[in-house]
Amino acid sequence: MKGIALLLIDIQEGFDDLNYWGGERNNPQAEENCKILLEAFRKHHLPVFHIQHSSRNPDSPLHICSKGFKIKNIVHPLVNEPVIEKEVNSAFIGTNLHGRLEKQGITKLVIVGLTTDHCVSTTTRMAGNFGFDTLVISDATATFNKIGIDGEKYDADLIHKKALASLRGAFAEVLRTREFLDGMDEKEK
Repeated sequence: MKGIALLLIDIQEGFDDLNYWGGERNNPQAEENCKILLEAFRKHHLPVFHIQHSSRNPDSPLHICSKGFKIKNIVHPLVNEPVIEKEVNSAFIGTNLHGRLEKQGITKLVIVGLTTDHCVSTTTRMAGNFGFDTLVISDATATFNKIGIDGEKYDADLIHKKALASLRGAFAEVLRTREFLDGMDEKEK
């Protein structure tokens, strides 16, 4: 399992403010699956990177002055696990993530976190364009309802599925937590 790293994107308390983000969210078990994956990477002494969104909007629950900026306890970083702050949707823009991955010989990324159609998608697209072998774990990501350009309401699960469908094949392989862990166990044998 050399050359693989886990990116935990924006698993922050501010995403618990459902009204701010759209009222409803899919995949209520996403953070639990992120924790399971994090524990597997830690068990195998594989690198993990915590990505933390630092919104420029002072009214955002993800602004650095908000209590929502904090990474959720369920995936709290250990002292030796890097936390990379970003101000935009991609974990690669305005950060040293790409250089750090290259320096460590990382060629494969497993991406989880929030939200599927924003920061997970943007980071995944850039990872694919940079040439990383990229996996997105569908049940370890989640998003919120959205309002369309004509005021129509789109369900969070539909947004989630469409975002994953757009990533699958062109930018990443899309798996479920159990599928990934089963593959990890097979490579150990």
